[in-house]
Amino acid sequence: MLSLGNRLKDPELFRLAMRKGVRAGNHALVAHVVTGEDLPKESLVGFVVPKKVFLRAHERNQAKRRLRHLMRGRLEKLPAHSVLVIRVLPGCKDANFAEITNFLDSVLDRALEKLARKNTASVTTEGN
Repeated sequence: MLSLGNRLKDPELFRLAMRKGVRAGNHALVAHVVTGEDLPKESLVGFVVPKKVFLRAHERNQAKRRLRHLMRGRLEKLPAHSVLVIRVLPGCKDANFAEITNFLDSVLDRALEKLARKNTASVTTEGN
């Protein structure tokens, strides 16, 4: 399970990641990642599981528990001062645990690649 220190609960940080962060997704999940020195040093992870995808509360809670479990082993991939929001899409509804694991790895890797490209591009433009 994801430790309490790494759980994203601040609504402002959710909005920041969703609006300003880099995004990568597939038909089941979307990852939004933002970094910055003004963000907390601990990497924070939050989840958005809408009622449109899972109507019942216990299904939404189960989806979040699974994703928190999977993210615990992937926290070391996140850079310091980062906020990650995982949004669940309808393609996740009928997926089994192995498929969800593959979906998460895919979107997380792509989002972190985009973030690295963005940070590299901003450093080279600042250097000129």
